[in-house]
Amino acid sequence: MRKRKLGQAGPEVPAIVLGGNVYGWTLSESLSFHQLDRAVDAGLSFIDTADIYSRWVPGHRGGESETILGKWLAKSGHRHQVLLATKVGIDMGEGKSGLSPRYIAQAVDDSLRRLQTDYIDLYQAHTDDANTPLEETLGAFDRLVERGKARFIGASNLSGARLAEAMEISRKNGLAGYVSLQPHYNLLERQPFETDLLPVVEKYKLGVIPYFALASGFLTGKYRRGEAGSKSPRASMVEKYRNDRGFAVVDALIEIAGAHHSTPARVALAWLLAQPGVTAPIASATSDSHLDDLIAAASLELDPADIERLNEVSAPVAA
Repeated sequence: MRKRKLGQAGPEVPAIVLGGNVYGWTLSESLSFHQLDRAVDAGLSFIDTADIYSRWVPGHRGGESETILGKWLAKSGHRHQVLLATKVGIDMGEGKSGLSPRYIAQAVDDSLRRLQTDYIDLYQAHTDDANTPLEETLGAFDRLVERGKARFIGASNLSGARLAEAMEISRKNGLAGYVSLQPHYNLLERQPFETDLLPVVEKYKLGVIPYFALASGFLTGKYRRGEAGSKSPRASMVEKYRNDRGFAVVDALIEIAGAHHSTPARVALAWLLAQPGVTAPIASATSDSHLDDLIAAASLELDPADIERLNEVSAPVAA
């Protein structure tokens, strides 16, 4: 599988990141193990999860995805073949939230226990924490790197201004700095990444691993005009895309996919891979065919005319 450098200071990673939010949610433990085995055999060995996955499911407390990954790592013996990314900061209940040094120290140990490993390759701030000074948060992450609990650190869901501030604080204080950013970015969600975050990413030479790369499945082409909405667990997440712009993008994906003997999902991921700053999109899979799309997308290169057409049809609508 094609690989890319995760920013100037990060490791070399596969061009597609396997999203772990589905483990314990829409994929059972046995199906998760099956997918993970297939993915690693194909070279799709960069896996992203978070401590919060999947607390939104009734009866879940968070940590379900990490727990399944930990069981698979112990069973498969693949720990050293995998780049493991997880996140901290979103409310886990019982006062467990934020990015204070005390909580980060507790949360990383909880994640390591669930993951059945003694280090995390990429430990990420899942969201901003306005109540904790960035110096304290970055100091806590720096100690994790020093102690070998995290190899690299990254950020998610930060504004451009806060990301730049964090990078300057790390530089001025000799602290471990973020090597990557995980933003919400896809053909239907082009702002604020392109306007607010990309200049900061390019200035500090950060890697970018966008989440919701397939717009919660909408860009796979499974939703069509005039059809009733799906009753899947993700159905409510795509309602905002069921409009003229959304379906025009899907129509273009389907046409381009046909010309490349490919699929809309592969084309949507290939478009992201062709965008400035992007290292490797994150996408999850709930079937073997979905996983095949992720694997194949890493080697699909679109023509300049294809990229331009997708740029035009997906252009954000002026307010």
